[in-house]
Amino acid sequence: MTIFSGASTALITPFKNGEVDFECLGRLIEMQISAGIRALVLCGTTGEAATLSEDEKAAVIEYSAKKIAGRVPLIAGCSSPSSECAARLAKKAREKGADAILTTTPYYNKCTPEGLYLHYKSVAEASEIPLIAYNVPSRTGMNILPCHYERLSEIDCLVAIKEASGNVAQCEDIISRYGDRFDLYSGCDELVCPIYAVGGKGVISVVSNLFPAKVARLCESWETGREKDAVRTQLELYPLICSLFLEVNPIPVKCAMAHLGLSEEEFRLPLCPMSEKNRSIMTEEIDRLK
Repeated sequence: MTIFSGASTALITPFKNGEVDFECLGRLIEMQISAGIRALVLCGTTGEAATLSEDEKAAVIEYSAKKIAGRVPLIAGCSSPSSECAARLAKKAREKGADAILTTTPYYNKCTPEGLYLHYKSVAEASEIPLIAYNVPSRTGMNILPCHYERLSEIDCLVAIKEASGNVAQCEDIISRYGDRFDLYSGCDELVCPIYAVGGKGVISVVSNLFPAKVARLCESWETGREKDAVRTQLELYPLICSLFLEVNPIPVKCAMAHLGLSEEEFRLPLCPMSEKNRSIMTEEIDRLK
């Protein structure tokens, strides 16, 4: 089952006066859909899920499901170092209207390959909707190796992979072995074209928070055989993408959203405002693309 193809956005969670800013969230959802984004991820890493309470996550998913109203798939981030907690979040996300679940490997706890299988199995059984495994070793300390997917392929609901290892060869290895079983999405904005070239299905993007139409155009260009146009857009976005990771995500993208007047520049600790030096580099790239 393909959840989506092309461009999706890992959406920020806007805050105002310490609370989730639902009015702003609604505007951002409309902006993304009207720009041609084909799926939205709520409560992911870029959505500062680690600082949201379970009740806040449920409220964000419920509000977003009503706002999206079936126009694009809603993918709910449901990650935890505790399998029981991740499964509970996934079940609640389904009840609140999510179409699919995105779950990282268990961070801090880490686990054995068998523990990884049991983790994803428990989340899949709790949610009963399509599941995307999110491999992001830089944050979790664990890399899902290509050989691990043989065991993970036994989980029926697990239908896709978000690969943010930054290793295109690893993506190629996974697709060559399991491309008929899993869809693979780039979790790195700078690698959309390379991952398309080895058989990827699209991207779960950070930079599309700022320029959704450009990322949608990049993916559409590749999918319609205009690879040179896609590469041109990829290279146009590349300096901005680099600047969005000068500090830990989502600090830069939230500062960038405020620079464009799209949301407040408000975080929850331990995230904090961007340094002036890095902010200057980033805003220069944003203004270049306006």
